[in-house]
Amino acid sequence: ALCFAAKVKRVESDTLTDLDGFWNNNNIKIVYKNLIEQCINSPAVRRKTAQIESKTGDMPFAIIGKIENNSSEHIDTSIIENKFRNAIINSGAMNFVASRNERDYLREEKIDQQDSTADAKKLDNETAADYMLIGTVKSIIQKEGKKSVRAYFVDVQLVDIETNRILWTGEDDSIKKIVKKSKYKL
Repeated sequence: ALCFAAKVKRVESDTLTDLDGFWNNNNIKIVYKNLIEQCINSPAVRRKTAQIESKTGDMPFAIIGKIENNSSEHIDTSIIENKFRNAIINSGAMNFVASRNERDYLREEKIDQQDSTADAKKLDNETAADYMLIGTVKSIIQKEGKKSVRAYFVDVQLVDIETNRILWTGEDDSIKKIVKKSKYKL
């Protein structure tokens, strides 16, 4: 029987690691930092945010929609969605409402509270989102022999939910990798 032992080396989370050329955590960091900065500093987003603030006295509310994976590899886009949400919340540029799945759990809890406590939370007191952030991750791969080039494109849009008007759109195409495959013996 053949046995393998794993040797693990811990590294700082910001250490650049890229073992196979596929999408990884470093790519996520690059993309969300670039795009969130563009989004919250967009003149159109700032204007609309100021309008909502003057009308309601509060920052606009946003929700993350779906970031779709249209690339040629498996990418867990929920990680990207969470990074976008956290970055926008922590920027102080917008408020956020819970996601569709989170709201379902919260509604179940409110229903459970209705019969059991005097201070039960109201069922019809939810805050609606003003904006939704949606997007896609795409890739292009070129191959020749043992060499390939992987290029990634992340497109996101901040959409006004009431009007379907796109307030801001951003693209990050800064991820491009040259991958050389080589044979080796274990």
